[in-house]
Amino acid sequence: MTEVEFHTGVGDKLAFACRLLRKAYRKGARVAVSGPSPLLAALDQALWADDKCDFLPHIFLAQGAAPPANAPRTPIWLVEGNAPDGAPDVRINLGAPIPGDLDRCARIIEVLSAEAEDAQQGRQRWREYKSRGLSIVHHPPRPIA
Repeated sequence: MTEVEFHTGVGDKLAFACRLLRKAYRKGARVAVSGPSPLLAALDQALWADDKCDFLPHIFLAQGAAPPANAPRTPIWLVEGNAPDGAPDVRINLGAPIPGDLDRCARIIEVLSAEAEDAQQGRQRWREYKSRGLSIVHHPPRPIA
């Protein structure tokens, strides 16, 4: 069954995604990231150039694009729209609708900012996951010490 996690109240979704991807890469995991095109483009740049992210090998797939030949060996996929066949079964969602292929997802990590619109869309996705019988783990924001 698909595991769903919600990280809410995230201050900087881009930095948070870089941190998650760096951790996943170091553990040898393969991850597909979905979200709004501008955010994916910014993440693509950060994965190439941001010192905080180091370089993380990845591919960027425009909506409907077929994966390149090296995709099975690439640990991080940035995907506009639904992930194509062969995509990693761990997904990070930065604001896109829930994956259309839930049955192929072992784990979905939802990342939500504290902005009202993002939080509202996240609540809608939460209800949709619940209506499909999936259990959800919530990771609220941590207080700054």
